[in-house]
Amino acid sequence: MLLLRRAVLPFALSMSLISLSVAAQSTTSAQDDDATQGQSSHKATNLPAVNVRANDWRKYQKAKLMYQMPEVDGPKITVTKKTTVTHLENQPTVIGNNLNQTLARTPGVLVSEQPTPTQFNLSYRGVGNPQESEFVLVMQDGIPMEGDWIGFPTLYAFPMTQSLSEVQLIRGGSSLLYGPEPAPVINLVSKRPAPGTPLTVSTENVVGEHGLFSSYNVIERNQGQWAFRADAGYVHSDGTRANDGSQNRQADLYVGYRPDEHQLWYMDFHAISAVSGDPGRLSYTLWREDPRTVTTPYNRDWVNRDQLVLGHTHDFGNDWSLDAKLWFTYQDLVSRAAKAQLPGQAAPSTTTLQDEAFRTMGADVRLRKHWGQGNAFTIGAVVFHGSDPFRQWSSTDLLVAPDDHSGKPVLSQRRSSQYESLFAENVFRLPYRIHFVPSVRLEHERIAVDESVRPPFLSRPYIHEADTRHLPLFGLGLGNDFGHGNETYFNVSQGWRPLRFFDIASPFSNLVPGHAAKLSKSVSWEAGVHGAPVTGLYYDVSLFWINFRNRLETRYINAIDTIDVNTGNTRSRGLEAQLDYDFFAPTQWASEGQHLEAFVNGSLLNARFVASAIPGQVGKTPAFSPSYLVKTGVTWRNERVKLSLTAVSSAAQYWQDSDQAYGSGQTYMPARIPAYTVVDVASDWQLNRSLRLLAGISNLGNRRYFDRVWQNGLEPAFGRTWYTGFALSY
Repeated sequence: MLLLRRAVLPFALSMSLISLSVAAQSTTSAQDDDATQGQSSHKATNLPAVNVRANDWRKYQKAKLMYQMPEVDGPKITVTKKTTVTHLENQPTVIGNNLNQTLARTPGVLVSEQPTPTQFNLSYRGVGNPQESEFVLVMQDGIPMEGDWIGFPTLYAFPMTQSLSEVQLIRGGSSLLYGPEPAPVINLVSKRPAPGTPLTVSTENVVGEHGLFSSYNVIERNQGQWAFRADAGYVHSDGTRANDGSQNRQADLYVGYRPDEHQLWYMDFHAISAVSGDPGRLSYTLWREDPRTVTTPYNRDWVNRDQLVLGHTHDFGNDWSLDAKLWFTYQDLVSRAAKAQLPGQAAPSTTTLQDEAFRTMGADVRLRKHWGQGNAFTIGAVVFHGSDPFRQWSSTDLLVAPDDHSGKPVLSQRRSSQYESLFAENVFRLPYRIHFVPSVRLEHERIAVDESVRPPFLSRPYIHEADTRHLPLFGLGLGNDFGHGNETYFNVSQGWRPLRFFDIASPFSNLVPGHAAKLSKSVSWEAGVHGAPVTGLYYDVSLFWINFRNRLETRYINAIDTIDVNTGNTRSRGLEAQLDYDFFAPTQWASEGQHLEAFVNGSLLNARFVASAIPGQVGKTPAFSPSYLVKTGVTWRNERVKLSLTAVSSAAQYWQDSDQAYGSGQTYMPARIPAYTVVDVASDWQLNRSLRLLAGISNLGNRRYFDRVWQNGLEPAFGRTWYTGFALSY
């Protein structure tokens, strides 16, 4: 009975309240009717209609995030900085680190192709030679990939593209966001298991032309508080010339722990090992006669890179969050290099074994605070240290092993680098959808070189040099959202190139400079508009201007001795544009997972020397500054198919700042790299839940070309090559 009363009493009370409410409404209605009848002599007044419309800005923001970074990406403020994101899951698998395919949707980035996997050459907007990507900051998950970020900023290792989820390109303001190098930053984002992922195992195996064999294998899981992902990859190629074979190995391990929804602790380990023959560079004459010619049949390169990252992210509440990383890296570059020999000449009598080790560590800590109506403040600090011994031995064994140090020591240096930085940015949201971002960064670097063995052909004193530099960097960004998903942006920011070990004293010259060269600095201006105004369409068009001051130029004193001096200022200006359109997005097919997307991006560049102590240099075009660089393609993708046709087209470009040819006969090199267009096709076919087929052809038209030249010749690019394979997942 007690239970019945408890059940009936609330019901009866509810019915009583409803009855009272109905009675009250009836009384009110009656009173309203009486009032209406009493005022029937008064004429009713009709007020004008008011239409209220609202646009959901989130749908436009989501559309733009397919192609650019979030405006506030964790502790990083990227609004008003021009950014481009390539989501690799939306294109077919890239095999063998084909960087033209990987960066096909990345406007303006020039790839100077080197067939061997022990060196990667990138440049941007004519600022610096692409040799080993020295003027571009390449990072993986926000951590530098260079040998030594400060003293030796070269790129000798690159993760297999299958292990990456996206490629981020950040232009103006990149130095204020991440640190040294003028611009841009290319940040490679590693794959992570999605929340809820059960235990999954996959294997991908591909074969192709020139003895290609590629294998990439993954095991991952993300359920509950723990997540992990482990991969192992291997790529073998015989190359196109004798002594051109290579092997590349990679292993990664990620372990993440979430004690609660507000924080994450993780460990990341990356290991890359590559070994490759070096068949030597060719003169233009030799390349025309036979691109398979070998000039250095005994040379070889070894690269080993291991990196451990410990990280923590924490949402403290009250709109405060933390992102902290601590990393340790060991990289070893070993090369065996004998003098080049033309066909039919006698073999050299000695070779040089060179070993450059880089033991570096660093920490990056950033705090973010959201405040007010959409404002955000970030502050952070970076510290970095490197210890990098540099040694050489001369040996009569032309096939000396990489760990055989029994030869005669000809060079030994202890080198060290140190870097600290403090930085802060804030995005202010103003009325009328206006926002502006002031930025400041305080930089400090110190490098030192102490020599105990010098090359025997030199008579100078031993090098004992050190140099310290301090500089502030400033930036300002302005933007305005207008219409449906459009935004104008403007950014002006400073950047710089760190002083390197070779800049304070060349180990191979008799000259010891009295003081190190000045720092090379840049000021970048960019103004543009981008957006996703209609379904399926994204566009980004901007004008840019970069002033690069105190550019280092090499001055020859005699046949042996050179000195690097600050004699060059360059100016790069132009237009960069990107257009993407998904033809199926406005149709019913999009809801069924069908996409047919065409894209085109291009850069028009005008780069010139505006100051130089070298007679006749002013007005010349800097090396590797093509007047246009166009990338285009079309991709069809759905749940089962990814089919892509892409093309890269570059104008002719000078390969050295003098804009002049050199040599004659068998040593002739023209002044410019000829224009070229290369077309690639790639495909993934998901036959069922477990089996996926892969196939593709690179350089579909079998274009004979080269786009990599250094002081001792050119490197032939690959002709038409094919691959095919399969992937299984469980």
